[in-house]
Amino acid sequence: MVIIQQIAPSEIEAESFRIIEGELGPTGFTPEEFAVVRRIIHATGDFSFAETLRFHPEAIQAGLNAIRSGKNILVDVTMAANGISLALLTPLGGRVICRIKEQQTVELAAKNGVTRSDAAIVRAASDNIGIVAIGNAPTALLKTMELIDQGRFAPDLVIGVPVGFVNAVESKQLLAEQPYPHITALGRKGGTPVAVAAVNALLRLA
Repeated sequence: MVIIQQIAPSEIEAESFRIIEGELGPTGFTPEEFAVVRRIIHATGDFSFAETLRFHPEAIQAGLNAIRSGKNILVDVTMAANGISLALLTPLGGRVICRIKEQQTVELAAKNGVTRSDAAIVRAASDNIGIVAIGNAPTALLKTMELIDQGRFAPDLVIGVPVGFVNAVESKQLLAEQPYPHITALGRKGGTPVAVAAVNALLRLA
């Protein structure tokens, strides 16, 4: 017999967090890192992220500094742009940037023989970006790291959690080895909901 809990709408998230915390038990994350982990698990229902998520030691503070200084958040797909809380971001002065569907992006991608995700990152690199959040396209993450290595892009934090089978694992492993602030999830799992959850957790911390 299925028993449905009667919970007030305002208490659903808190109850979900209580369940997550109870099932996870003690972890090695800092309280701020755990806030990100918890929201990712809440968004996906997948506890394995507690094992695969990796945080650069300065990742949380770098992200908070970027948000509080009014910098923009660059995402790789429209779904991510739609998921980030503008109610939290806008009062702090930042915007969400997504150039994947713009005609100039399409033309640049065709001209250079690259994906639109790659071209979109190139076009947005000068848009006062504080956080890059990539959950869909490994090519976007690879281009982000390439531009940083070339000194052409300097975001405060890179959240790279693309999902999939072609270069997703490899791009995230490469990000995990970088010296600059980053958050990633090793392995095949990831996705736009993971990237969005990480950003929204940081927005709440900010």
